[in-house]
Amino acid sequence: MAESEGNLSSHYEELNFNIIADDLEPINSHEPEEEKSEKLIRLPLARIKHIMKVDPDVSLASQESVFLITKATELFIDSIVKEAYFYTSQAKKKTLQRKDIDSAIDAVDCLAFLEGALD
Repeated sequence: MAESEGNLSSHYEELNFNIIADDLEPINSHEPEEEKSEKLIRLPLARIKHIMKVDPDVSLASQESVFLITKATELFIDSIVKEAYFYTSQAKKKTLQRKDIDSAIDAVDCLAFLEGALD
């Protein structure tokens, strides 16, 4: 029994090491920093920067701030789509519709600021 427990624990340690090793990135990566950041986002940075500069309070926007705003926007879109898809799948439909987004906005408290925004 003790021998099988030892094998089991070594198996878990090896499995844990493999998971950690898979998560590590190579230290000497030859890719420039800009290419890495572009892989992390899907929305165009130039368009987000232009939208940010439309605000009269924003005169300059650093690349880091544009990246963070873009990533936050993508995460927000992802979360609202997941909430809306819940109502789509509940109605046994395959197409996300405006009423599903409205249902998600009404049901989720943190999306209450969007009430009436789609009108």
